[in-house]
Amino acid sequence: MDEYEDMMSAAPVEPHPHPPHQPLPPSPQPRIRTGRLWAGGIGTAGVTSLLVLVSILLVRGVFHIPVLAPARDGAYGTANTTSYALGAAVVALLATALLELLLDAMPNPLTFFYWITGLVTAAATILPFTVPADQNAQYATAAINLITGCAMISMLGSIAPGSIRSA
Repeated sequence: MDEYEDMMSAAPVEPHPHPPHQPLPPSPQPRIRTGRLWAGGIGTAGVTSLLVLVSILLVRGVFHIPVLAPARDGAYGTANTTSYALGAAVVALLATALLELLLDAMPNPLTFFYWITGLVTAAATILPFTVPADQNAQYATAAINLITGCAMISMLGSIAPGSIRSA
């Protein structure tokens, strides 16, 4: 016998934790507290909508940068401001649906959620620079999109652990 065979024959054999003829016990699957998750998602939709509204009032009213409408339309602007705020709420609800899907199906759902929503936020931040507009309005819109996206990601990411329970 050579050295390797001597070492292998001297090594103790450890028993398997579960004999091959017995199936492994089922692992508990996490259950989503759907009501809690969606309550957080609706709250996030409200906050992101208000954040967009306050941001536009700040940019238009204080900094006098005409975002979404000509400067003559005042601090609020036009119906575009309302559409932008409601759009932020819809995006937050879509992100909540994505989070629910990931919590139900993925092995590490928050990692995927942060990457997907982070990339969507990056795209929304870059988007204003792809359309013809005043440079100040582009920067202001990009800042609003970035701040709103980060707030939404932060809020939804923080409610996710509280909406899961072990079965």
